[in-house]
Amino acid sequence: MKTDSWKLHRWTVFGIGLVCFAAGSLATVRLAQLQQVKADSNRVFELRVYQVVPGKLPALESRFRDTTSKLLAKHNLKVVGDWVPEGAPDWDNTFVDILVHPSREEAKRNWDAMMADPEFQEVIKSEQADKLVEKIDSTYMRPTDFSPLK
Repeated sequence: MKTDSWKLHRWTVFGIGLVCFAAGSLATVRLAQLQQVKADSNRVFELRVYQVVPGKLPALESRFRDTTSKLLAKHNLKVVGDWVPEGAPDWDNTFVDILVHPSREEAKRNWDAMMADPEFQEVIKSEQADKLVEKIDSTYMRPTDFSPLK
């Protein structure tokens, strides 16, 4: 009787071990695929720094809140966030936003489509009448391999 109990116990332990091995193998394969997808990604971030006409930062914030953000979304220009520097006098007239694009090529296509949009052309016309921005610096960035945001 004791021998049968031992055989049953041995098969139970073997079965549990086999299930754990299979689960671990599947998890490892899944993680390896995720790493490969991340490594093969062409996703880029775009840092846009707007040098604003002194005193016009509130108007630019309103324009982004009310109009520009909707046009960006319409043209698949995905905004990660918008910022105004705080406590840095040299940056008082600065507006910053970061966008994420699937690739540089996709970014160019989406920006070209937005620039051609009649609604955005109206924004540009209003900007000529009441200038808000002196200059826009745009920089494309790729995440490092150790960046938490890829």
